[in-house]
Amino acid sequence: SFGVKLGTKINELPDVENLGAFDLDDECAGFTGGVMGEFMLPIVGLGIDASVMYSYEPIKGEVFGDVETTFANHYLDIPINLKYKLTLPAVEKIVAPYIFTGPNFSFALSKDIPDTIDKYFAQNPVEVAWNLGIGVELFDHLQIGASYGWGLSNTYKKVQNYGLIDQNNDYGKYISELESVKKNCWTITAAYTF
Repeated sequence: SFGVKLGTKINELPDVENLGAFDLDDECAGFTGGVMGEFMLPIVGLGIDASVMYSYEPIKGEVFGDVETTFANHYLDIPINLKYKLTLPAVEKIVAPYIFTGPNFSFALSKDIPDTIDKYFAQNPVEVAWNLGIGVELFDHLQIGASYGWGLSNTYKKVQNYGLIDQNNDYGKYISELESVKKNCWTITAAYTF
């Protein structure tokens, strides 16, 4: 079966707090939407679920202590999950719970990062995460699911201009932390299959 999927993503940036001149919120909700395909083996309830999704991921915070900033990253997400659907006799056409797990590949499409931040670090063009989630299928068409994704690769790959950071103060010690930020996220979606 094939379908459309819409939802929200709530990113967690646990290592990006008080990074020198940057104080970024560690949770920001964004939007995701796209198409999906599902192939299930009959009787056993095991199958593959794959999607191609656009994701808009905003980030908010302060720069240099008092300047409010909001910027965003734009991604093409491709999650590929192994799914197990529990089919219960007599009610499987009405309600069918499921669990799923698998990798998510995120490709950066573009970014809207202010110059005050972009000069300090670079966005990684490809990110990989591992998802684990649960959901329920209603009336054989509507799927509502929630998952948590653990970042396996860095969101930011380097600090671009070391000369702008004074190594004798606190900013310098955050260089290595900026290079090892892994983004985790919650994703909640609703899909309709045809």
